[in-house]
Amino acid sequence: MQNTNISFRQARFSFVTTFMCQVYLGLGTNLGDRLNNLETAVASIAKKVGKIIACSSIYQTAAWGNTNQPDFLNMVVGVETALNPKNLLENTQQIELEMGRVRKEHWGERNIDIDILFYEEIVLISSNLSIPHPYIADRKFVLAPLLELIPDFKHPIQNKTVRNLYLNCEDRMEVLKTNLILNYLHGS
Repeated sequence: MQNTNISFRQARFSFVTTFMCQVYLGLGTNLGDRLNNLETAVASIAKKVGKIIACSSIYQTAAWGNTNQPDFLNMVVGVETALNPKNLLENTQQIELEMGRVRKEHWGERNIDIDILFYEEIVLISSNLSIPHPYIADRKFVLAPLLELIPDFKHPIQNKTVRNLYLNCEDRMEVLKTNLILNYLHGS
C-alpha cells in the first residue's frame, strides 16, 4: 500500500450577521433656511445612517427651554440602520457638524439638531447618550410627529404608548402642523 499524505486545507469563513434596527430621530432647526436644513439632514441621514422608512409631517413651534429665539421646524424620521447606538450618535453628530452646527448654549439656536429618540426598545444611559431621549414625554413637539408614525409604540421606561404620552403631556406649547413638504421624499 502506497503511503499518501492527504492534507485538507481548512477553509476559514467569517460570517457577519447584520441586524437592522429601527430608530426614530427627532430633527429641529430654527436658523437659516429651515426647510432646506431639514431637507439636507434627511438626505444625509439616508446616506450615513440608513434607509429612511418613515417621515412625519413638519411642525412649527416656539423654542422650548430658552424661548428668546426664532421658532423651530421639527419633524421625526424613522430609519432602518445597522449602526449600534454609539456609532449612530457619532454619525448624527457628524451630520450636524457638516451642516455647520455650533454648540454655543444648551437649548440655544441651531441650524440643525438631530436627537436619537428611540432605538428599538433599548434603554441605554451613559455619560453622553441616553436612549430613549430623556425629554420625549415632556415635549409635545416631539410627541406630535411620533404620534403620526408610531402611536402604539411603548416607551420602554415609561411603559406607555406614544399616544398615551401625547394625551397626557403637560407641555401646553402650540405645535402647528405645516403644509411644508421635503423635496427629498418626492424626488424633486
